[in-house]
Amino acid sequence: MSGTNAEPRSARHPVVSVVLGTYNRKPFLKQAIESIRQNGAQTPYEIIVIDGGSSDGTIGWLVEQKDVITIVQHNRGEFRGKPVPRRSWGYFMNLGFKATQGRYVLMISDDCLLIPGAIDAGVARFESLDRDEGRTVAGVAFYYRNWPLEDGYYVQRTFGGKLMVNHGMYRRDALERVGWADENRYMFYKCDGDLCLKMWEAGMEIVDCPTAFVEHHEGANIEVRQTNTATLDHDRKAYVERWNGIFWNPNGPELRGRISIAYDDPHRTASRFPVDKLGAATDPAIAPSITDQDLESLPTASTRPSNTSYQHGSSPVLISDDQGADEATEPPQRGLRARLARFIQPKRPRVIG
Repeated sequence: MSGTNAEPRSARHPVVSVVLGTYNRKPFLKQAIESIRQNGAQTPYEIIVIDGGSSDGTIGWLVEQKDVITIVQHNRGEFRGKPVPRRSWGYFMNLGFKATQGRYVLMISDDCLLIPGAIDAGVARFESLDRDEGRTVAGVAFYYRNWPLEDGYYVQRTFGGKLMVNHGMYRRDALERVGWADENRYMFYKCDGDLCLKMWEAGMEIVDCPTAFVEHHEGANIEVRQTNTATLDHDRKAYVERWNGIFWNPNGPELRGRISIAYDDPHRTASRFPVDKLGAATDPAIAPSITDQDLESLPTASTRPSNTSYQHGSSPVLISDDQGADEATEPPQRGLRARLARFIQPKRPRVIG
């Protein structure tokens, strides 16, 4: 098409589709979306949010965001005298996955912040590996940490020592090839690990991206997780049954673990989290914006930051292989409060606990 009024192809055809689900966490969601907008991405992208029927003003706010595609699927309460059917994590994520137009699908949570440069780094990682005709890479795992409990960033290995994506990118055609996320076997936990194992089973790979980082707010989930024991137990059992004899051998060596990177975020992205009250949020307007100087300091996609180093040599530890649920024990709430208090500005009013 010719002419000065022709719409650029990039405006109509995003390369990356960012997908995240949410429910009643508007302050966290607002910061998550802002971290996408301010990521410095040169790659065309779209944002898709699946809302589970929020009642805290999230839906109204989303409708006003002209750069966000919003899908609302109620998951609680009653309608016309009948209970609304409860749907699984896989069902909700598939609503977003199937609506994507990009070649790559970036999956994060509504309590996550992308550190600047992550989007372009993920795309560059895929493109560098696409030139290797002997490999089929289905996913790229971004390094993340559970803030403020953890200092180091890592990716995780699930059953069989297979790398998985907690937060990161998939090829859209790989998602379609394995039949998307499982909507029936799991309610909430383990579905992301299951999705990655299906890709490994189909002969594809998950790799890490040592130049893409994510902050995950641990405090946003504690109260929910403390009441989710039955769901977690059910999903763990289903996960073992699904992959027993394939990637899981109860009598074999422990292959699950972490691959860690030492990285100091120069942007202090975690300072954008709402932390004045455990699980609640402050006014996002007080959070600092990412400046042009921040963007100029981003590591190039082809090089690893000088202050990062792999730690492959240490023995893997038994860790989470899904949406933040620890395999052994949950972190003590008191310890989390203490860590949170370290990051709260003294002059700002706060309520903890």
